[in-house]
Amino acid sequence: MSDSTTTSPAVLDVWCELQCPDCRTALDDIRALRARYGDRLEIRLRHFPLEKNRHAYAAAQAAEEAAAQGALWPYVEAVLARTEELAARGEPVLIEVARELGLDAEEFDTALIDGRHFLTVDADQAEGKAIGVTGTPTYEIAGRRLDGGKSQDGLRARIEEIVDAPPAADA
Repeated sequence: MSDSTTTSPAVLDVWCELQCPDCRTALDDIRALRARYGDRLEIRLRHFPLEKNRHAYAAAQAAEEAAAQGALWPYVEAVLARTEELAARGEPVLIEVARELGLDAEEFDTALIDGRHFLTVDADQAEGKAIGVTGTPTYEIAGRRLDGGKSQDGLRARIEEIVDAPPAADA
């Protein structure tokens, strides 16, 4: 029997690319949303590696390995803090970040070679394309797509409006 006062958290999908400086900037909004809503908002990282960024696909796979090791968001934040270095040096940065966070860096290296997270990244990218994602960051909440690729101004406020809105009554 379920408690009628218990509701599922709202879900915010964040279409992100770990070589994207705009996604690094978006972390401030994500932190603020976490602080405001806690468990009432589930924030899910969705991968959308852009072809123009050579190491983005490997970074997405590495993020999935971080998730498998229980450290998705700390890893994402650490990689985004080093976007320029990732662009310049590539995959060694991904392994270094794993090591710095105390994760199994050898397993990251193996995961990047064996492609175990390839399908997850591909599925995210395909779903993003299907809903009209063209750049990062892009958010999706309650069936609404909010594009932050050109400007992030006002997006956090818009997300808050959607989360704070009373649930629609069933017809």
